[in-house]
Amino acid sequence: MSNLVLPTLFVSHGAPTLALDPGATGAFWQRLGQELPRPRAVLCVSAHWATAEPELSHTASPETIHDFFGFPEPLYRIRYAAPGAPGVAERAAHLLDAAGIEIGIDRERGIDHGTWVPMRSLYPDADVPVLQLSVQPRRDAAWHDALGGALAPLREEGVLILASGGAVHNLGALLWHGGNTPHWAERFDDWLASALAEGRKAELLDWKKRAPDARMAQPTDEHFLPLFVALGAAGEGARGTRIHDGFTLGSLSMAAFRFV
Repeated sequence: MSNLVLPTLFVSHGAPTLALDPGATGAFWQRLGQELPRPRAVLCVSAHWATAEPELSHTASPETIHDFFGFPEPLYRIRYAAPGAPGVAERAAHLLDAAGIEIGIDRERGIDHGTWVPMRSLYPDADVPVLQLSVQPRRDAAWHDALGGALAPLREEGVLILASGGAVHNLGALLWHGGNTPHWAERFDDWLASALAEGRKAELLDWKKRAPDARMAQPTDEHFLPLFVALGAAGEGARGTRIHDGFTLGSLSMAAFRFV
């Protein structure tokens, strides 16, 4: 792995029920896991771990966190028993500290469903070590881009940076019994794909003002912020290719992007 530079990824992890019924997105994740060079660890930036300042999980055997309510009982029996990656946590902390970013270490944090839902399809044998990095909803896109930039050297060290959130994520607008994708969701999803493909970074960092239907597509920031960590970690001038698309529950985008 020493001569290999891994891409960075952003996946829309959808509803927790994808763990029971992975469908087309789960099949895509499975193919992706087979196609990617095997990493020595996965650093997952999860929308479901929000903190005031960045924190890294530092756990040898992370527990599976079931951070949702009211879903089918079998979901709560799922365990994803991948090992942790304390050494990678220490290396990532060093990189962030060197960049002047204050970082906390959480020695008890397990892995939430933003991590284990996609990881169950990417690496079903749970044999790739995994750790998490939190997002800061009170900070902006540029902050998360810089956070990713500081972690870029990990890509040359066999660590896959996997950002997990939602390309369009408005829980209040979901159609739980199915229905057509609304135009506002399609517009935002397509704007994101074109802006990433064309490298329009200034526009992306100012997405709240410049993206169409921004606050319908992302009424809160936490599911969008991981994307900017993946973008920043891909390096200066990076562009993103949409490698999976589609919607579920009407407006919930399942888009995924690969950055190089």
